[in-house]
Amino acid sequence: MSIWTRISEALAALAKGEGLSAVFERLRTPPERTVGFTIAVIALSAKMAKADGLVTRDEVTAFREVFHIDPSEEANAARLFNLARQDVAGFEEYARRIRAMFDSESSALCDLMEGLFHIAMADGTYHPAEDAFLRRVADILGLDERRFTSLKSRFVPGAEADPYDVLDVSHDAQNAEVRAAWRAAVREAHPDQMMARGVPPEAIKLAEGRMQAINRAWETIRAERGL
Repeated sequence: MSIWTRISEALAALAKGEGLSAVFERLRTPPERTVGFTIAVIALSAKMAKADGLVTRDEVTAFREVFHIDPSEEANAARLFNLARQDVAGFEEYARRIRAMFDSESSALCDLMEGLFHIAMADGTYHPAEDAFLRRVADILGLDERRFTSLKSRFVPGAEADPYDVLDVSHDAQNAEVRAAWRAAVREAHPDQMMARGVPPEAIKLAEGRMQAINRAWETIRAERGL
């Protein structure tokens, strides 16, 4: 059974009158969390597209890069996207439900934000409305400014990140602490760990950029400290 069929079944299970946000209450454990992750990215992408007023061909292409959509499943994907755009619930309600769905697991929530940044930058422009949208989503998901800036730096040209922020350590951290943070970040970005968090296989390739940023930050700090 494809993930899009499972998504369609999840939507069909909604009681009459329930909005899309209600589906997040029911998708808390594997393998349902993979379905929940996909719905979360689509739903927030739809709200983000509404925020900047446009849905470009590039954004559609970017979405297909994150989630493979078989031609036979396009109708289900389109239904979900349109349902999110038309739902009276705002994106903030979605974000709150999504945070609860992942029990505030920062790694899974960062995975989600990576997908949103990828789609936001698909047309080569980072719109102010998209920045405001993503900052608010990150805030509701419990991701601090350090995490947000680190994520943004990997997708938005000119948005540089402090290498210490990338590894989530302070400038005065001991060498051993920095090394441990680097190793933990590498483990966190491993495909097996991402799948365990409920990230669909198609979206795991987004971690390639994360791994590059992690290792670049470590090499920068190593050079700075003479390690």
